[in-house]
Amino acid sequence: MTSFLTEDHGLKKITDMEILIKDIENIKDAAAQFVKAMGDNTIFAFYGKMGAGKTTFIKSVCEELGVKDVINSPTFAIVNEYMDGRGNPIFHFDFYRIKKEQEVLDMGYEDYVYSGNVCFMEWPELIDDLLPDDTVRVTIVEEEDGSRRITM
Repeated sequence: MTSFLTEDHGLKKITDMEILIKDIENIKDAAAQFVKAMGDNTIFAFYGKMGAGKTTFIKSVCEELGVKDVINSPTFAIVNEYMDGRGNPIFHFDFYRIKKEQEVLDMGYEDYVYSGNVCFMEWPELIDDLLPDDTVRVTIVEEEDGSRRITM
């Protein structure tokens, strides 16, 4: 599958994309493909089972965007903030421990999501009703051979 960017009211939208990560040595190339396809999109919801590689892939994408900070899962903090290579914030969420959507609203979720900055979200299914309409849904599946298939 290839990546298609289409124009919709001046914004570039991803309409279909698939990336295969054959092994961990291939992840930087996959992250570069992902960044190239991001276009003007800023909100990315990552779906996948525990251990599918969501955090590892987000880390590689952040590195490709120029992040020099230590990148790790915000499981306990819920959100981590990094600076990209241009000095813009990137917000990395992990909603795994969220019990109610109100917790997310109380932490200022809307301020992050509507800031215009890039947001990467793990376990977004727990806050599905709060996701903006223009959220790019990214699914990571571990194949039988250990490779990862990423679809958007």
